[in-house]
Amino acid sequence: MPNTLHSSPEQIAAMTGRAREVVRLNIEALEALERSIDVSIARACDIILSRPGYLVVTGMGKSGHIGGKIAATLASTGTNSFFVHPAEMSHGDLGMLRPDTTLLAISNSGESRELRDPLLYCQRNDIPVISITQRASSFLGRHSAVSLTMPKVAEACPNGLAPTTSTLMTLAIGDALAMVLMDRRGFTREDFGLHHPGGALGMSLQSVREWMGDNAATPASVPLDASFSEVVSAISAGRKGAVAVLHSDGSLAGVITDGDIRRAFSSDITAIHAEDIMSRSPITVEPDARMSDVVDLLSANKIANLFVIENNRPVAVIHIAELMQAGYVS
Repeated sequence: MPNTLHSSPEQIAAMTGRAREVVRLNIEALEALERSIDVSIARACDIILSRPGYLVVTGMGKSGHIGGKIAATLASTGTNSFFVHPAEMSHGDLGMLRPDTTLLAISNSGESRELRDPLLYCQRNDIPVISITQRASSFLGRHSAVSLTMPKVAEACPNGLAPTTSTLMTLAIGDALAMVLMDRRGFTREDFGLHHPGGALGMSLQSVREWMGDNAATPASVPLDASFSEVVSAISAGRKGAVAVLHSDGSLAGVITDGDIRRAFSSDITAIHAEDIMSRSPITVEPDARMSDVVDLLSANKIANLFVIENNRPVAVIHIAELMQAGYVS
């Protein structure tokens, strides 16, 4: 690859130094924000928790972009929330502000013109407003039940214009609000997984029963007295590299894997029955186990498959190749 860096050593040093300065300013802004956190965030949470409707988030420009992310974080962590553009509210979307909702309005200056109609609408309809702003005395701050007021710090922009430290603080206080609400609601890993079924985390929190679905194939099985050839045929037909060995009542007696078959060839296979080569204490899981538990068991024990057992009867077999293909194992 050709060298495309044409800056002088002095310019490189200046750019590197400037980048570090921006990061330092952001760190200082977050430290100032941490020091400024007070009971207002608890009051904001109490309002949100006391309201049965949605938490509607709004903001203009960069505040709107941050607001969209905050709304998404809230929604994924147990607080029903969505973002509405403030300009759209003035053209019909004020109808989204039902009497049981709460408005979270974001504006660094607190004077965004587009927020005035939503704020006045909330005032007329007794809809509480929570604000995130640097100016508690602004129009937004004065029309808020609670103002989460950020400290006044310089933007990293050399002209003091492009939102940088202010948007970072807004994002941080939004995350703080979401996490406090999450704690208050007792929102669990399982709850989080239900909101993220398509992601890697959601997949790991999925139960084995959910993975099996309604059409789980009955796993291959043989009786205790099955001959060696019958065992080989059952494993081949099942195509999972393992077969369940069952007692006469259908309960699990043991498991035979491809490895057990290979090791059996050192003996007289004509005299071998299933019970002679089966593993009598196989590793199994129940349908309510997490898929993350399955992956951990397969990895820790260095095995390729395991059976799902319900009422001591095999109902499915999981092979690691299936999990890798589906994205459960990276």
